[in-house]
Amino acid sequence: MEHPIRVALAQAVRVLPRGKGWWYEPKFDGHRTVIVRDAETARLQARSGRIVTTAWMDLAHAAMALEPGTVIDGEAVIWRGDRLDFGAVQSRASASPARARELARTTPASYAAWDLLAHPELGDVRTRPYVERRQLLLDVLDPLGPPLQPVPATDDVEVALAWYEGLQEQGIEGIVAKRGSSPYRPGRIWQKIRHAETVDAEVVGYTGPARQPRALVVRLPDGRRAVSQRLTAALAAQAAAHLQAAGPGQPSRTEDGAPYTSAPGSLVVEVLAGTTRHAVVTVTRVR
Repeated sequence: MEHPIRVALAQAVRVLPRGKGWWYEPKFDGHRTVIVRDAETARLQARSGRIVTTAWMDLAHAAMALEPGTVIDGEAVIWRGDRLDFGAVQSRASASPARARELARTTPASYAAWDLLAHPELGDVRTRPYVERRQLLLDVLDPLGPPLQPVPATDDVEVALAWYEGLQEQGIEGIVAKRGSSPYRPGRIWQKIRHAETVDAEVVGYTGPARQPRALVVRLPDGRRAVSQRLTAALAAQAAAHLQAAGPGQPSRTEDGAPYTSAPGSLVVEVLAGTTRHAVVTVTRVR
């Protein structure tokens, strides 16, 4: 299997697809993470391809119980009581290794698994249909238990809609729909509805110093460049790691004259879709 692993994504839709062959899963609010269990270690990869094992050592330790050759796709999440805490996830992802170890003790992570990409005996299973991969995932995780757990899944759209309406208070973002017959492949092969819809935007620059950016300048899907609202401390720390690694940028300006420093490299962030209409964007996470 190639590394980094290119992940499947979901296309935003207004309503869930219906009909025979569709399956539905609740969308957990966390950080997309692929677990790779090789011969000697377990490593964790972010959606971008970065290795993020040091931020999630509690999950890496738990993943050592998997058989070598297992690769799972899912979401790193943190529960506070009966609710998902995305702020705690952001803090963990941006923490130093020492701080991440401390946070793992006080706010341990869980892993919401939704797909099996490689099986210890069958090898790469991405070409197999979703329903078959789902059963293999259950077989792999069933002996282990928390913190590695499969997400719920149903082929009943009414159950999925009940999840959508009833689980929002627990931090469930929405519902992802998948064809039961579909293989796993990179790109937007699934569909999703969310309570707060977001879009991906390319980072083209930043304001403030690279080590502590105040805001990001993003290129929106329609081509406009816009300065984001002020970043939270956790988001600023995550963005800074990318910006400093990419090297120095050059002075530049947006179409309306706002100054910023250009950002080399390919950093992608998620922004609230409802904030982009007048080119005022709110960054919700770094990809």
